[in-house]
Amino acid sequence: MKRTTVVAAFLAAFAFASCSDNSQNTAETTEAHDHEHHDDMAHGDNLPAAGTVVVETPSFDSVADPFRKNLSQLLDEYITLKDALVESDADAAKEAAAAVLASANAMPVAALQVEDQKAFAEKQVEVVRQSAAAISGTADIAEQRNNLENLSEAVFSLTKAFGATDQKVYYQHCPMVNNNQGAYWVSTNPEIRNPYFGSSMLKCGSNEEVVN
Repeated sequence: MKRTTVVAAFLAAFAFASCSDNSQNTAETTEAHDHEHHDDMAHGDNLPAAGTVVVETPSFDSVADPFRKNLSQLLDEYITLKDALVESDADAAKEAAAAVLASANAMPVAALQVEDQKAFAEKQVEVVRQSAAAISGTADIAEQRNNLENLSEAVFSLTKAFGATDQKVYYQHCPMVNNNQGAYWVSTNPEIRNPYFGSSMLKCGSNEEVVN
């Protein structure tokens, strides 16, 4: 039992170290191994097992096209925002967040005829509004990133529940955000490009759920 515990502790420590800053003054062989592990993560080789669910949502099959179209546009604008944060471009992120907010405000939620669809959409769209407004209201990149996770979960939930796109959508996670509490974001590319740290830890993260 003691040996199992020691091995488990070692593996956990190694996984944590793989996302740490490679600029630390460690042995050359360790740095090479960490760099190789980062490269593996970056190429999307760490896809979750089929059927893995991180965010539980209902599944709405019959939804009016105008709502679905607007939601698809919202996803595209979110991706633009996420990419701006990857590049640590606060001005571009601010502009993209304003576009997300405009789409959320224009979302035809009232046109949804089924009550549970409408209630779910209203709740998630309100989260999108609040988060996008917070990001668009500041040019502080750290504050923008602080508001990304709630926005990401709401956008992912809406996309998943309403089947808003034909492309694959990846729910990705970095374990080191928020003092190692971790945080998620949404991508349409399996390769890891971390919006919370940008170039300082660009490839730190993993795919946790995939929506086809």
